[in-house]
Amino acid sequence: MAVYRLLAYLLCSLLLLQTLEQELLVVNYELNQARITARYCVNKARPQLKCNGKCHLAKQLRSAADEDEKVPAGSIRLKFDLVPAPAHLTLTAPRYWPAAPGRYAAPAALRYADAPARGVFRPPLV
Repeated sequence: MAVYRLLAYLLCSLLLLQTLEQELLVVNYELNQARITARYCVNKARPQLKCNGKCHLAKQLRSAADEDEKVPAGSIRLKFDLVPAPAHLTLTAPRYWPAAPGRYAAPAALRYADAPARGVFRPPLV
């Protein structure tokens, strides 16, 4: 049973890594900004641009987006865009109005309950 649980955690983490690929690139950039600026920044000679390695981050994000577009037709990769709901849409509880008494006809079962044919239908004698 523990093996199945471990497998479920592994598959969920792989799915999250695939889904959050671009966000993980941004987090990696924020954590290692000084190292990325020193090693990979192409605008070191022009400090007035204040690039600080953003050019490298943009290249990585572009390559990740290109890889998403190059996914073969046979494989399935779902990509969802989260869009905020419009402000004018609100959820309210439904309103119920009590029915006016005597306004609707009685159901058929109640109309024929006291009919004279009622005496025909009897339980079998044992």
